[in-house]
Amino acid sequence: MSRGLVSPRGRAREVTDLGERSALIARQRVDRARKPRRPGRGQRLVRLAGIAALAAGLLLAPAAAAHWLLTSPRFAVAGVEVKGASRLSAERIRAASGIQPGVNLWRLDPHEVAARLEALPEIRRAEIVRDLPNRVTIVVEERRPFTLVHGERLHWLDEEGRVIGEVAEAVAPAVPVVSGLTEEELASMRTAPGPRARAAIALIRALLRSGSALATEISEIDMSRRDGPVLYTVDGIEVRLGTEDWDERLARLEGVLTQVTTRTDAVRAIDLRFRDQVVLSKGSQG
Repeated sequence: MSRGLVSPRGRAREVTDLGERSALIARQRVDRARKPRRPGRGQRLVRLAGIAALAAGLLLAPAAAAHWLLTSPRFAVAGVEVKGASRLSAERIRAASGIQPGVNLWRLDPHEVAARLEALPEIRRAEIVRDLPNRVTIVVEERRPFTLVHGERLHWLDEEGRVIGEVAEAVAPAVPVVSGLTEEELASMRTAPGPRARAAIALIRALLRSGSALATEISEIDMSRRDGPVLYTVDGIEVRLGTEDWDERLARLEGVLTQVTTRTDAVRAIDLRFRDQVVLSKGSQG
């Protein structure tokens, strides 16, 4: 057997330990990984106290700012301006708003002030604007007079059927005057229109939709009858319409009035309550 070959049955050679420290690194120091030191109890208390102070500051800062806003004389209301009013005086609107001079601007509730103003029959909508640092602007939209309603006194009626005030001087409205409503109805119509007031407004709108001069020929609409409104022309002719189909009956009325003006005998009443029949009368119907 050749000397260069090793028999499997021969004696095993010793294997050199490659992990042994050589002379080059024998004296070198290898440090172990250092563990972070836990803060002592005193340090933990200081840290917690700092966090608590920061949290308290964050909580108290808004409270201090709110207190300053609500108490600073800088925000005491010094003036109230009114915009949009034409029929109501600015003094009456300021009084109805309830805003007292010197009140803190941030203590005002705009919704409450607007509700007080909108409770006035003449005001349709109100808006409250804070003008920093110490002024308030009230912007109002007034209800517009649409026609007159006649009770014991004349009152203005808006286009929704709400009473918005008494008439102080003589006026000539462009649409018929409404009559036949009770004082109780007129009082309740300061806050909400009643059913007969709404019906009268609907009839006036039907007259205006006709596009003719019919609206100017009718001077009054009496809502007191149970069988429907009664119209009175400027010549004093009584017209009964019934409770329905007003557009169609008003169209017939225009033609009937044209014929009536050519008659030699005076017609005092026109009854349009029947669908296919027009009844003329020389005497007023009771």
